[in-house]
Amino acid sequence: MIHTSIHTVDNPAEPSELAVAIRIGQYMLHQYGTVDTADVFAYAQAHGGLAESLRILLRALGAAPTAEQQAAPRCPAAHPDDPTPCDGPPVVHIHDSANAGAEGCEHHGAQLLAVIKDGRSVALPHAEPGTASRVFTAAASIRFFASHDGGGR
Repeated sequence: MIHTSIHTVDNPAEPSELAVAIRIGQYMLHQYGTVDTADVFAYAQAHGGLAESLRILLRALGAAPTAEQQAAPRCPAAHPDDPTPCDGPPVVHIHDSANAGAEGCEHHGAQLLAVIKDGRSVALPHAEPGTASRVFTAAASIRFFASHDGGGR
């Protein structure tokens, strides 16, 4: 079956996938190109919007990333040698005794807290109530990560 369409001034042709992707990209860049990084929710929303518009653009160009290239980014608290994935977005900031630290998902936040001396977990503004306590409690009962030779505390 051959699909035909009539193109008139009143019925312009549908825009191409690339034209749509470009317009979405322009819109997202206008909406989220500059975001107050102190506003974690706005920053996360901007990242998601820009990442999705880039995926749409790459798909329209026939250059969509492979499954291997789409590995989920890991939170800053994840140790490079830890093979486990994040269990969600960063929800806590783990601080050491000098007040240095990193943001992490509950899983990696607890693992980091398990190996630092005099550490504490502080929930990020968007985290559910009780998140910091759950991370702190989990850290008390786990090793850093299963393949880590140094053990926990």
